[in-house]
Amino acid sequence: MRTYLVVLDDTAEARVALRFAARRAAKTDGGVDILVMIPPAEFVQWGGVQAAMEEDARLRAEALVAQVAGELMEETGLRPSLSLETGEAIAIVRQALLSKPDVAALVLGAAAVGAPGPLVSYFTGTEAGKLPCPVMIIPGSLTDEALDRLS
Repeated sequence: MRTYLVVLDDTAEARVALRFAARRAAKTDGGVDILVMIPPAEFVQWGGVQAAMEEDARLRAEALVAQVAGELMEETGLRPSLSLETGEAIAIVRQALLSKPDVAALVLGAAAVGAPGPLVSYFTGTEAGKLPCPVMIIPGSLTDEALDRLS
C-alpha cells in the first residue's frame, strides 16, 4: 500500500501537508503515517520540573494528534497510523524512513513566509539524493481549494 509519511507539529504548514497527503492517499487507496515529534526538554537542575515539562509537551502532542486524526477520519475516511517520538527531529524522520519500506513519499509543509523550516531545508539539501523515497514539499500558503485541485 502507498503510504505518505507526514511530520506534524502545531504549524499551519504542517496542517496543509497533512491535508495534501490525506487527499492523495484517499485517491490512491493509500494510507497516512503521522509522525509527531516531541522535542527533548532542556536540562533543568531539578528533575521534577524537567519531568513535568516533558509530560506537558507529550500531552500537547497527544491532543494535537487526537484532533487531526479525528479531522482526517471525518474528511477522508482514512485511519492514520500515529507515532509520537521524543528527540532530535531529523534523526527521528531518517529512522522512520529507514524502518518503513512502504513509505511512498515524505510529505513536508514549507512555511508560507520566511525560511521553509529545518526539515524541509535538510531533506531537500545535500541528503536528498540518499533518501529511500521522494520528498513532497507542500507550500504552506495553499488554500483548501488549491489542495483539493492539486491532490
